[in-house]
Amino acid sequence: MEFPILSVSNRAGDRYDAMRLWSLHPAYLDTRGLVAAWREGLLAQAVLRGRTTGYRAHPQLQRFRRCPAPVGAVATYLRGLYAESLARGYCFDAAKISRARYSGHLRVTRGRLDDEWNHLLTKLVTRDRGRHRQLRKVERPRPHPLFRAVAGSRENWEKG
Repeated sequence: MEFPILSVSNRAGDRYDAMRLWSLHPAYLDTRGLVAAWREGLLAQAVLRGRTTGYRAHPQLQRFRRCPAPVGAVATYLRGLYAESLARGYCFDAAKISRARYSGHLRVTRGRLDDEWNHLLTKLVTRDRGRHRQLRKVERPRPHPLFRAVAGSRENWEKG
């Protein structure tokens, strides 16, 4: 199986076209977004465990690497996605999540969350209009349970 590129951009001018490691709470994601986040979270876990040679320098991994337990942090990220999958009746395989733990939180700027939120809403216009109508009423989207929102614009690891 080939994994999609863990990329902040795959064409000029669209920073988040291929981004799948959402900082937003998984409850907001449509089916495609949740499945993609799961798949790419597993890839990120493999990279951080040293089990793949590709994607090691990807900028999104910096936020996991800067914490004391990077594999535990990405495993915690995956557990959040897994919990959402159960709530929806999906069959994600929890055995694929590392047993490593991280009890802290990673920070995400409010600017990052706002950028992701706007990007998700744009995607939902074409992928799931009903979900788009429902979510556009949200004034301040919550982050994934691993993250804590802090004031600020863009993260220092973001390109462009």
